[in-house]
Amino acid sequence: MKSAYELAMERLSKSDPDASKPLTAEKKARLAEIDRVFKGKLAEREIFLKKQLNEAYSAQNAEEVDKIQKQLVSERARIEEDREAEKEQVRRSK
Repeated sequence: MKSAYELAMERLSKSDPDASKPLTAEKKARLAEIDRVFKGKLAEREIFLKKQLNEAYSAQNAEEVDKIQKQLVSERARIEEDREAEKEQVRRSK
């Protein structure tokens, strides 16, 4: 008798047979490059926004602080989404 986990994994492998294929060295290298590039983009945006955040704290501008914090969160999410989309595209390519 199979566990619920095993049954779910079987259904998943049937719905996406390409998912179980091992990645080639070329694809692994491309995925690592994507991680490196997007890590740099994220660091660049964080440095820029944290500088603005420090300036807003110094000016004691609570509205600006809140706005910058929200922007920082949304920038992180956007960059992560872009990175995952690009990585998924590489994984699905033949």
